[in-house]
Amino acid sequence: MSRRLTRRQQERIGRSQERRRELAGKKLDLLDEGGLGPEQVGLVLTHHGQTLIVEDNDGRLHRCAARQNLGRLACGDRVVWQLSGAGDGVVVALGERRSLLTRPDYNGQPRPVAANLDTVAVVLAPAPEPSEYLIDRYLVAIAATGAQGSLVLNKVDLLDPPGLAALLVRMEPYRRIGYPLLPASSRSAGGLDALRAWLRGRVGLLVGQSGVGKSSLIKALLPDRDIRIQAVSAATGHGAHTTSASTLYHLPDGGDLIDTPGVRSFELGEISPDDLGRGFPELAPYVGRCRFADCQHDVEPNCALREAVSKGVIAPRRLDSYRQLRAELAAATKPGRHSP
Repeated sequence: MSRRLTRRQQERIGRSQERRRELAGKKLDLLDEGGLGPEQVGLVLTHHGQTLIVEDNDGRLHRCAARQNLGRLACGDRVVWQLSGAGDGVVVALGERRSLLTRPDYNGQPRPVAANLDTVAVVLAPAPEPSEYLIDRYLVAIAATGAQGSLVLNKVDLLDPPGLAALLVRMEPYRRIGYPLLPASSRSAGGLDALRAWLRGRVGLLVGQSGVGKSSLIKALLPDRDIRIQAVSAATGHGAHTTSASTLYHLPDGGDLIDTPGVRSFELGEISPDDLGRGFPELAPYVGRCRFADCQHDVEPNCALREAVSKGVIAPRRLDSYRQLRAELAAATKPGRHSP
């Protein structure tokens, strides 16, 4: 069972990590610029301590360090790097990111985990019982990263036909507003072709509660994952590859999958009301059309959102989630509130 670190322990760990980054930067500053090879484009496959594993355009892996002024890099970043005289590489520039997933570090500051994601799939299963409110939290956080959300209904082999039909009807409001629904079973391999097709040409990530079968799906999509882990481990030069590092894998049928061990759920974190709105696209045509500017969409008269619910345009559960999440954001941004 994991224990919560005290604030003093978190600060000490944060200072230690910062010192290591400074030392790494000083070492890079000592490199003779004339001793570096020509600039070339690469893809960050994983971050192992202060070491980046960068893949070149020919698929070869290179152990690299990054210039300190680039800030923190992430798995999935596109970079410019140069080969050094020691045989390793130096990352000298960071490409533009189209999306970014972050997690708080020991100091509560956002730490990049995965960059340039196209889609983040929320994995659900018959058990644990799916929660629409939890799904909505995921989708809001996914929208805030800049990626597209989708739903994977795993372990459908555990359901009889009526049970599967009922689950699909229950999740229909999400499909109706543009979130793909992908039934699948890592055990029977059912639906995996559709999931592979969805990921083809995209950079994807799977998230979900413990017990929904995310790891089994990854294993089914990447049958040679262990071999690839060994190749990355050899490239790091540090022995066994840490299982806590986010790693990008190329899928056999095209596309990429980023595995982020430890990322089971998202926190809403520092998101704005606009971010919240992006997670509820079906509400956009009605927001701001209520009779009262400060409408809470609860009991006020002439509420445009509740009228849309009564007409069947907005699912009642989605409006409930929106109200609850908006209240959470308001409480989180209340003046004088401090993090524990």
